Amino acid sequence: MNKSRMEAFSDGVMAVLITVLVLELKVPHGGDWHALEPVLPVFCTYVLSFIFLGIYWSNHHHLLHTTTRVTGAILWANLHLLFWLSLVPFTTGWMGEYPLELVPTVAYGVVLFFAGIGYLILQTAIIADQGKEGRLAQALGRDTKGNLSGALYAVAVACAFYRPWISLGIYVGVALLWLVPDRRIESRFRE
Repeated sequence: MNKSRMEAFSDGVMAVLITVLVLELKVPHGGDWHALEPVLPVFCTYVLSFIFLGIYWSNHHHLLHTTTRVTGAILWANLHLLFWLSLVPFTTGWMGEYPLELVPTVAYGVVLFFAGIGYLILQTAIIADQGKEGRLAQALGRDTKGNLSGALYAVAVACAFYRPWISLGIYVGVALLWLVPDRRIESRFRE
């Protein structure tokens, strides 16, 4: 099956998720700088989540660039990833309304962790279709960055039970880690 339909659907879902994220932002009540204080935690959480969704969208684009066809396993793996990403607006709103509270901070981290797992499952499904010598497997290598991200999410969730602000710092750290462009797939196709 051709991959264009899955790409279009995924792009549409991501666009809706970003739209839902921004709809959660409320207009400040007042016209001075102090009116921004109550909405600042929601806005900061929005920025973080927007960055995460942007990272997933960009990497998803590169990931699908490595394949020419889509199997049933790849379709379901993609839906699994999109399921976890669809929960980002919910946990973003919750964590923004109750910043540094235990349960919203844990929920945010759990969603990010399972979105990472979903992405890994999608990678694995594509590699299974292409084989170990396929384009994606060759481009990814050991995938240190992906594995490190999953471990950091797990640590962040655990840290939330002790100090939620540490978890938030780890979430920001993972986002910064991925803001540095991952050129493994791009460079592989230039060769």
